[in-house]
Amino acid sequence: MKKAILLFFVLFLSITGFSQSVLSLFNRSDDFFKLMEQEKFSDAHAFFDESVHSKITPDNLGTIWKSLSTNFGKVVSTDVLQSKTEGDFFAVSVDVKFEKETQGFLLVFNKSEKIVGLFPRQKSNQQAYVVPAYADTAAYREEEIYVKTPGHNLVGLLTTPVKGSNFPIVIFLHGSGPSDMDETVGPNKPFKDLAAGLATKGIASIRYVKRTLAYAGEFSKAFTVKEEVMDDALAAIALVKQIPEADKKKIYLFGHSMGGMLAPKLATLAPDVHGIILAAAPARKLTDLIDEQNKYSAAQVKDTTGAVKKQLEEALKETAKTRITKLGTVKPDSILLGLPASYWVDLNLYDQVGTAKKLTKQRIMVVQGGFDFQVSQQDYQLWNEALGKKKNASFKLYPDLNHLLSPQKEKGNMSQYGIPVSVSESLVNDLSTWIKAK
Repeated sequence: MKKAILLFFVLFLSITGFSQSVLSLFNRSDDFFKLMEQEKFSDAHAFFDESVHSKITPDNLGTIWKSLSTNFGKVVSTDVLQSKTEGDFFAVSVDVKFEKETQGFLLVFNKSEKIVGLFPRQKSNQQAYVVPAYADTAAYREEEIYVKTPGHNLVGLLTTPVKGSNFPIVIFLHGSGPSDMDETVGPNKPFKDLAAGLATKGIASIRYVKRTLAYAGEFSKAFTVKEEVMDDALAAIALVKQIPEADKKKIYLFGHSMGGMLAPKLATLAPDVHGIILAAAPARKLTDLIDEQNKYSAAQVKDTTGAVKKQLEEALKETAKTRITKLGTVKPDSILLGLPASYWVDLNLYDQVGTAKKLTKQRIMVVQGGFDFQVSQQDYQLWNEALGKKKNASFKLYPDLNHLLSPQKEKGNMSQYGIPVSVSESLVNDLSTWIKAK
């Protein structure tokens, strides 16, 4: 059961590890296979580092590709799946779909973005990401940007509409746990969906890799949400002010889950932010959510032996240890439920609802899915009770949305996240209308 606790706590544990040159590596990988498909083997060979030119030649590439074409037919599509840092190298996983079969490849790049290795690999069993039907890819462009703080450089994407100028702009704030810029969970990419949907409607955005993914080694000691979220989010706000296309008077924060929980605090620290969107945002303490998630999980198991009940009781005893509000004799780096004591103290002393109530000039929009089993309607009700009478606050409950903000047929469980379902079009439309409102 303890294992399940950690599973639920890390609400958005990304399956992909992005290098800091992720966009460039993805594009180079895609370009390489386009040249192979066009049988331009000399051009494709130029992608390789000189150190391996003697080991692989244009003729070698031609032989490999002709064998694949003979056995599998013509190329249907190329899907660049993920990039992962391996020491001084970057490994990019690619699935090439042929007419008869899909073949997986692993491209290994050095720091100069030259290929030093090309290997076959098993194709991914994961279902592929699906571009939302409401996304008009011709209506917007994406540009690589970097969110910088001392000692840190986080890659991100600026998404802007092709037509017009002086756009409202949204900054996306991740849920808890390591996450890529798209907030990828299985084949689902909520932030990518939202960025495309909003850009199609004339609203710009930036999204970036979370520091806990890009600099995971720094989080083996004591830290708080300042290092995890706040510093980079404030840097992103500062960055937006330097973007010529952005309307500096219409900067919005879209906080999902943990990001929504921290958005009121960020709005206090950056009062020139025009509004905050709290999407599936906890109104309670994090420990309360973990307890609720584990009770829900236990209730899904049909156990007549009493073993699950006993495991749940033990789990609740473990989560109770995280309710600390001061360190005392506990060391800051003491691990409680996978996180340092310093983190729990910091978060437990924070009152997100009270902080939001004090916001008088900034607009607030609270959205929640009825089928969300990670942050429940109880949190939505608490936000509504606290902010419902404020003229600057709006609320919308979507009965059929889950925690990834995608439509579902039931409340379900984590298995939903393995099936590609786009973020709700109704939500995108409502966000667009609210952001553009005067």
